Amino acid sequence: MSPGAAYVAIAVGVLAVLAVLFLVVGRGEGARRLTPLAGLSLACVVCGIVFGQERVVAYAFFLVGILLAIVDAVRRTREGHRRPK
Repeated sequence: MSPGAAYVAIAVGVLAVLAVLFLVVGRGEGARRLTPLAGLSLACVVCGIVFGQERVVAYAFFLVGILLAIVDAVRRTREGHRRPK
């Protein structure tokens, strides 16, 4: 197995473990669901890992994923500060 393939296998394994932990631990009353924008952000980051051999494509996916995560965090913060009428 090449070092690049090992890196991808480890990254996918870590993401799978994190997903299982979120499913098991995040079932409390205060748990929030993953927004579609956050899911798209996560998918872009995973694509960046998968296409790691093509650096320009991988970095573009990482950039888009990070920007989407920032936009989602800002939207969630603004929704939390709104007062009900």
